[in-house]
Amino acid sequence: MKSFPTIYRTLPRHNSDRPSAVTIGNFDGVHRGHQAILSQVGQLAQERGLAATVMTFLPHPRAYFATRGQRPELIPTQISSLRDKVWAISHLNIDQILLERFNQAMADTSAEDFIKRLLIEGLNTRWLLVGQDFRFGHKRVGDVDLLRRTGRQYGFEVETITDVLDERGYRISSSEVRTALAVGNLARAEHLLGRTYHISGHIIHGQKLGRTLGYPTLNIRVPQLCAARSGIYVVRAHGLHDKPINGVASLGVRPTVSNSGHILLEVHLLDCRIDAYGKLARIEFLEYVRDEEKFPDLPTMISAIDKDAQNAREYFALHGL
Repeated sequence: MKSFPTIYRTLPRHNSDRPSAVTIGNFDGVHRGHQAILSQVGQLAQERGLAATVMTFLPHPRAYFATRGQRPELIPTQISSLRDKVWAISHLNIDQILLERFNQAMADTSAEDFIKRLLIEGLNTRWLLVGQDFRFGHKRVGDVDLLRRTGRQYGFEVETITDVLDERGYRISSSEVRTALAVGNLARAEHLLGRTYHISGHIIHGQKLGRTLGYPTLNIRVPQLCAARSGIYVVRAHGLHDKPINGVASLGVRPTVSNSGHILLEVHLLDCRIDAYGKLARIEFLEYVRDEEKFPDLPTMISAIDKDAQNAREYFALHGL
């Protein structure tokens, strides 16, 4: 079994000058299009004895520029946390992941310095795969032509990849995944991702209100711009037992009991009590049930939760899970 990728947050690499096969992108969601790209990198790296390498940026460059320009509405929602992104990439024969900090210094880096510092000196790149419209460097002046010219000078090949299409000829993209999740279309999201949508995180302490209502919950922090629609979901929890545990979950700001505005994932395990604080759980989203609501009082909210739990039980009875 292939070992977990080495993760670098700074360059040059502290423990390797091994030549690399590199691809660059945000890879939010690591959907089927990304998987095709990463599989191509992994296969070529293996054939040529190179280190299969993913370079990605934190935060998303679009998020950085939107924040700097005070245009929060332009910040893309987030499909995957960093943990989930790395988890997905680690299953695709990748040897190393570079988590490059996108800040003002990076934004001001010239295209030529980007190539020299990151690709040549940092990763000893011998082969590079990017999209046909890939742009980089200060004011995005760098393009594929510049990469190819520089590659001929320093000894690395550059290949481009077009959009990856699904079986019906539709483009597979992070934007399409975000759109599916925003409307609660989990089947469409699964088709694009090649797996069920999930969120992972450590179980944290909450307000303990669920206990008093008869519905104790496991609480997990999620990205504040989580791409998934706020609401109630049928879920399964992985990592807390030797088998997945059926549950029902609320994703949102809990308007009936809190005005903090912070998004939280609260998972109630059906017919199961478990001490999970501090454990890492992966919550698999199976079906969207309803929107998040603000109820006039707790009895009304409890009645709605009763119905949600019943819906979840019916789902599992129907699907035999």
